[in-house]
Amino acid sequence: MSIDTPEIKERAEQPYVAVKRWIAWTEFPVIADRLPEIIGWLAARGIQPAGAPFFRYVTIGGEQDGEVEAGVPVAAPVEGEGDIYAGVLPPGRYASVTHVGHPDQLAGVTTDLLGWAAEQGLTWDMSEDDEGEHWACRLELYHSDPAEQPDMGKWETELAFKLAG
Repeated sequence: MSIDTPEIKERAEQPYVAVKRWIAWTEFPVIADRLPEIIGWLAARGIQPAGAPFFRYVTIGGEQDGEVEAGVPVAAPVEGEGDIYAGVLPPGRYASVTHVGHPDQLAGVTTDLLGWAAEQGLTWDMSEDDEGEHWACRLELYHSDPAEQPDMGKWETELAFKLAG
């Protein structure tokens, strides 16, 4: 897989609401299916999303599992409720690339982004221990609305990974 040239972007801190779960990668729909619930939770409170829904990979425990958030950005901090909680994505420099295509291709796009960053001498804001890789912020931002673009092969997804320093 070949990606367009990634960009380095400055991102401001971003309040959001999300759910978090440790999942096997084969169980990804368990967390993905929560996004409409989060959007509905916001709508019931009269809160509009402030950007694209996302998945945030908090801990990657290996090839088989990890801790993932399904989230939606909001304009201002809010109080969570139940297992929907509020957080703030950290500000800083991010390596970012946009992919148009099926989400199943994102593993290859991620590999290419990681390779590009290594070639540039860039390092990630992450740490590693026996539990896995702990990322300060590793995002998949879904810019396509499935209601407006039902063809998943045409979805636009941005990967944005926080850089160290």
